[in-house]
Order: sequence, then structure tokens, then C-alpha cells
Amino acid sequence: MTLRLKPETLAFDDDGRTPNSRHPVLIHRGSMAGDDDEALVAAFEAAFEAHGWPPQWRGGVFAYHHFHSNAHEALAVYAGEAELVLGGEDGRPVRLAAGDVLILPAGTGHCRVAASNDFALTAAYPAGHGDWDLCRPGETDHERAVARIAEVPTPATDPLTGGALTRLWAG
Repeated sequence: MTLRLKPETLAFDDDGRTPNSRHPVLIHRGSMAGDDDEALVAAFEAAFEAHGWPPQWRGGVFAYHHFHSNAHEALAVYAGEAELVLGGEDGRPVRLAAGDVLILPAGTGHCRVAASNDFALTAAYPAGHGDWDLCRPGETDHERAVARIAEVPTPATDPLTGGALTRLWAG
């Protein structure tokens, strides 16, 4: 496994519809490689499990803006590529490809705007965070979502490296 020592970071402010987070989004580019899709997804899921972020599902990203107010989320791309918009409806486009890991703090808006036919990822959430919710801008009570986000604890470990997240999300 090859890991960048320092992931890319992106910060997004509350836009009144999507709360986002005081913590930055982390992007580990080309963090892993595998002989095939199954080897790559197995490597991602093993790393997530080892660092206390049990994998919960495989698939894609919804093609509508949404966020999770009660859980942080790790998304590891194991096939294809996609363009997501992060940070809400007026957010920033981000391209992801196989080998990339996106770590979204609770409240961060995300939406798929384009993807290759083979795009697939695996998703994980910190152990003990319970079931994640699905919130949509304009349909979710914003103030209640902000209050829930404030109660989500910083995980003890980064899902990929075991440590970077705790340093970058401290405070």
C-alpha cells in the first residue's frame, strides 16, 4: 500500500442549506493500487476495518445533493472515476479515480455529477457511530442538523492511515 503522508484538504462553510463542517474534507489520491478491482476493494476494506471504520456498503454516490448529520464517511474508489460536487449546491467539483479515498466530516455536502460506467466505491463509517442518516438541503431542518453535527465526536483514528485525521481534525 502506498500512502501520501499528507492528504489534500478542502474546507467548506455553511451555506444556509448545507451545514458542512469545521473539519476539512480529506482526499488521499492514489492511496492504493491492486491487481484488479476485487483486490483493491479488499485492500481498502481491510484498512478501514483495521482502523475502526467498518465497511458498510459498496456502490456509487447519489446524483443529488445530500449530507450526513450524524456520521463521518469514508469513500474509497476501487473502479472507474467520477466527478462529485462537494460543499453543497454551489460547492466545488472534485474528480476521483480508482485508488482515491475521500473522507467527509459529518455535514459535508456531496453529489455525483458524472461517472464512468464502471465507477464503484466502498463506504465506511467510524465504529460506534450508529446508523448514518440521509439529509437533503431544503428538506432537512438546518438548525437541527447543525446541532446533530456538533455532537458527532472526532474519530480516534483515520480510516486509511490510522492517524492523519486525528491530527488534521484536532480542535
